[in-house]
Amino acid sequence: ALGALFRRARCAAETGTMGAYKYIEELWKKKQSDVLRFLQRVRVWEYRQLPSVCRVTRPTRPDKARRLGYKAKQGFCIYRARVRRGGRKRPVNKGIRYGKPVHQGVKKLKFARNLRSVAEERAARRCGALRVLNSYWLNEDSVYKYFEVIMVDPMHKVIRSDPRINWICNPVHKHREMRGLTSAGRKYRGLRGKGHNYNKARPSKRGTWKRNQLLSLKRYR
Repeated sequence: ALGALFRRARCAAETGTMGAYKYIEELWKKKQSDVLRFLQRVRVWEYRQLPSVCRVTRPTRPDKARRLGYKAKQGFCIYRARVRRGGRKRPVNKGIRYGKPVHQGVKKLKFARNLRSVAEERAARRCGALRVLNSYWLNEDSVYKYFEVIMVDPMHKVIRSDPRINWICNPVHKHREMRGLTSAGRKYRGLRGKGHNYNKARPSKRGTWKRNQLLSLKRYR
C-alpha cells in the first residue's frame, strides 16, 4: 500500500497535479491507518534499540521537516531524541516531604515545559556547537515519546552565506532552546496567541508579575 502511494505521488508530481510531499503529508494525517500503524510499530521497535539521542541521515518526515525550515544541504542535520512520557514525580526520599500540607504533593505533578522542548534541550546538550532550529513529533510507545530535532551548524560557510538562515549565526541565538525561544519553547510560555487574552503572557508571565508589583508614582516637583 505504501509503495502504491509513493508511485501515485511520483506520477502526480510528474503530471503537476499534486506533489509527493503533499501525499506524504496526507499520509501522516491518517495516523490510525493500517499503513502508518504498521510502519510506526516497526520503527518504534528499532528506536528502542538505539541510544536516546542519535543522529539520523535524513528526516523521517521530510514534508514536516521542510515546513519547519529544514533544507537538504550542508550545515543542516537531524537528531532523534526520546523522552520518557508522563508527569513529573517529585524526587524526594521515601516519597515524603516534611513541612506544611500545602507543599506535600509528590505525585500528580506536571512539568512546566512540554516534552518536545525537553527533547530539544537533550539534543542540544549532545551537540553544543549546533543551533536548534525546530523539532517535530515522530513516534511514541507506552514509555517514550520520540522527536526529531533540526540542527544547524552556525560555523558552516554554506549557512553563513545563506541570507534565509544566517540569522541563526548571530550570538544571541546561542542555546535558544534553553531560553524558550524555539517554537516548542514559545508554546509552553504561552506566546502562541495574540490579543487582549494574552496580555499577561508578554513579555513573560514573570515580567508581567514584576511589572504589576511595582508602584510607580509621579514625583511632585
